[in-house]
Amino acid sequence: MFVKVLLLVVFFVVTAGIGFYFRKRNTDVDSFVLGGRSVGPWLTAFAYGTSYFSAVVFVGYAGQFGWKFGISAVWIGLGNAMIGSLLAWVVLGRRTRIMTRHLDSATMPEFFGERFCSRGIKIGASIITFIFLVPYTASLYNGLSRLFSMAFGVDFTICIAAMAVLTGIYVIAGGYVATAVNDFIQGVIMLVGIVAVVAAVLLAHGGFMNSLGLLARVSDPTVSDMPGVFASFFGPDPLNLLGVVLLTSVGTWGLPQMVQKFYAIKSEKSVRKGTVISTVFAILVSGGCYFLGGFGRLFSDRVNVAAEGFDSIIPAMLSGFSPLLIGIVVMLVLSASMSTLSALVMTSASTFTLDFLRNTAFKKMDDALQLYVIRFLIAVFILVSAIIAIIQYKGGISLIAQLMGISWGALAGAFLAPLLYGLYWKRTTGSAVWACFLFSTLFMCANIFFRGGFPPLLQSPINAGAFAMLAGLLIVPLVSLCTRSPLPQQVEAMFACYDRPVTVRAQESLGGPPEERA
Repeated sequence: MFVKVLLLVVFFVVTAGIGFYFRKRNTDVDSFVLGGRSVGPWLTAFAYGTSYFSAVVFVGYAGQFGWKFGISAVWIGLGNAMIGSLLAWVVLGRRTRIMTRHLDSATMPEFFGERFCSRGIKIGASIITFIFLVPYTASLYNGLSRLFSMAFGVDFTICIAAMAVLTGIYVIAGGYVATAVNDFIQGVIMLVGIVAVVAAVLLAHGGFMNSLGLLARVSDPTVSDMPGVFASFFGPDPLNLLGVVLLTSVGTWGLPQMVQKFYAIKSEKSVRKGTVISTVFAILVSGGCYFLGGFGRLFSDRVNVAAEGFDSIIPAMLSGFSPLLIGIVVMLVLSASMSTLSALVMTSASTFTLDFLRNTAFKKMDDALQLYVIRFLIAVFILVSAIIAIIQYKGGISLIAQLMGISWGALAGAFLAPLLYGLYWKRTTGSAVWACFLFSTLFMCANIFFRGGFPPLLQSPINAGAFAMLAGLLIVPLVSLCTRSPLPQQVEAMFACYDRPVTVRAQESLGGPPEERA
């Protein structure tokens, strides 16, 4: 117990200290929300990765999908790395940074409002962000409940309060830069923790090959009659596995808390480095989590999934290990949760202030007032998410859990296509953006209340979210082609930022005539 408590105390002191250290750097909204758009590649890449992978992934998704799909759940981690990190940085990173700077937008709703010349789109996007991000934050606490109960024997409410207070301190005091620095430290903890846990789990059953052989002998007639299915390449249910890969990988392209990381990155060189760092981080953390969860059925003697749920699998796998390893795991999950929580509340507060309040209730807000309101709302959103988590934990209200489950699909479905087409296609119209907003949010809300009326494949919120994203990619171009095109002079002025000439050193370009450079 002494070892576990000592690790937590050191973690808390360092995290809070970083917040206070960077407090004086936050002189205006731009420095508080985006770090002055001068954040380097390591901090940006780790901030992206730690915002991506929370306790929901480590405890919830890794346990659930590892149990359902076996070792093939690793495809989810690889999809997160290749599509959710590498491809997202390549496709969105540079263009997002260039155009958001050109349009002077600090949030995703602000970008939509400027790009499509519509105050209504800006306010609509901010409302969608608020509705679906705040409940999503509450799910971040859930992964900690069983681990803290196992490690410390304390009530979950105490865990929620400690995490909420600590996150509030360093985000409110230090802003985006303090959050990014803490994300880096928490990311290092996650890397060390996942490697240590995977090694311990495999050694508990005689190493990788022996563990894989034992997994091949596991059978579950309720899932599949195929022998060795949980150790196979695509597992027992490839179609649903594909749905999980799509939602958790492509979905990040439309999540405000993820895309906003590109707004703050410093330079072209930082984008290139950040792409590599973020991808390697995702391979190790996400791939490691799902690889670990794939061996969950080897510990079936320690857990009753039918009675205790999927969230009990990972804690049961770790319950027999040394206090030092359990302490590292607790820090891993705490780091994953706090880093994602900080990104979500920063996004929610800045969006609600800059894109909603500043355009409705308070039409004249100077920089100091905006900064004050953002900090106040960060505290409010953390408090609200903590209360929702406690209500769900104490009362077992399933509606809240379902709302958390569809949040990712609703946000990604609403924002992914408008963002992607808005960055690349001049013909994209505001009407198409509204159509995508309405379809995705209404479709995912219907999945909560009328799930039984959906086709069997779409009754899962995961598959429904993936469908909403793919549908948006069709809705936006189709509606754009059927509606009035935007004013050419406005669009050309926006896209002019991509044609602006820049001077680079010879090591980055061969120079010479245009035909040689091509």
